[in-house]
Amino acid sequence: MNTNKLQTPCFVLDQRDVVDNIKEFQNALSSFFPQSVISYSVKTNSLPYILKLVKEQGCYAEVVSYNEYNFAVRIGFPKEHIVYNGPMKSKETFLDAVRHHSIVNIETWREIEWLQELPREETFEVGVRLNINISAISPEDENHPNDDSRFGFSYESGEWEEALARIAELKNVMVVGIHSHREPKTRSVSFYHNVISYVQDVIHEYNLKLKYWDLGGGFFGSMPGKPTYYEYAEVFYKTLSADLHDISIIVEPGNAVVASGFDYVMEVIDVKKHDGNIYICTDGTRNDVDPFFHKSDYFKEVIYQDEVGDVASQPQIVSGLSCLEYDRMFTLPAGERRLQPGDHIVLHRVGAYTMSLTPLFIHYFPVVYLKTSSDERPQIIREEWTEDEFLQKSIY
Repeated sequence: MNTNKLQTPCFVLDQRDVVDNIKEFQNALSSFFPQSVISYSVKTNSLPYILKLVKEQGCYAEVVSYNEYNFAVRIGFPKEHIVYNGPMKSKETFLDAVRHHSIVNIETWREIEWLQELPREETFEVGVRLNINISAISPEDENHPNDDSRFGFSYESGEWEEALARIAELKNVMVVGIHSHREPKTRSVSFYHNVISYVQDVIHEYNLKLKYWDLGGGFFGSMPGKPTYYEYAEVFYKTLSADLHDISIIVEPGNAVVASGFDYVMEVIDVKKHDGNIYICTDGTRNDVDPFFHKSDYFKEVIYQDEVGDVASQPQIVSGLSCLEYDRMFTLPAGERRLQPGDHIVLHRVGAYTMSLTPLFIHYFPVVYLKTSSDERPQIIREEWTEDEFLQKSIY
């Protein structure tokens, strides 16, 4: 795509990349599990166009709040194709989801209480989330000592058994699923081996007759040198005991599906030189592409406006549009070609946990384009937010 045709800053979606990721993951899972389900993690990137796209590929929607549940319904997902997780369920949407055969994984005690309000003359199915302590189950994958979790019911504390017992008192509600999502920083294949080994021991101890096992997310996508979709699916199957091979496996990828499908384009708008550095100001911002402020570099390329240019004798610190000193994205070492106003910088693989976490700070949501060929007019799939959108529903 010709970046000169784009209004910057902007995101650019390559929908073919996203579709290819989904198809590759589906093929890998179906090699071992004919009844597997990919449930897209809505929170990872909640752009409506993405939700429409993954729905068209046969994915379910994995949601973690009443807002996301209503959003998925509004986009057009059948309720039976929604996986409803997390503590931020409302009673209304929780009961609606259970009654309409969504895949609902119990996270809190209040949800168990709400089950009592279901019609007694009908039968219903739910899953329950099991607490996963990485330090105890897969210490080689821990991010820090005591890498515990605040989610799910703990087997070790006895709350898992208590949750099952409370649900069993309701004769019209059956536990047919288990949810074991935990995302390790390593995203290693061995982590899933360790978690599956742990969880299936719990399944066998309680003699659970399950229809599905929701393994959650936490996978690498199409990243060179990293585990493939097939390698993940293979370890799922090889670790499962034979009596669980026919279970329906659910995965909740987000990063693995959308990260590689988005670029971020920004333009150099100013250059200053002092204190031994060259300071490059762009019209982009770290808020858009690194909301957790932990990156020091990106998959990137520079599109220069001139065919030739000077070499920078000093480091070039590439920064953003905001008035924050720490809105600095990366540094080009001395010896790189010098950036000039009008040059474009493209950051690749920025589709996960970026757009859904972009704050309305100084500059509102940027425009989003659909990738087209260089000679085609860019297609806008989300217009830039202006003061009109910012002021909506406000009294002033």
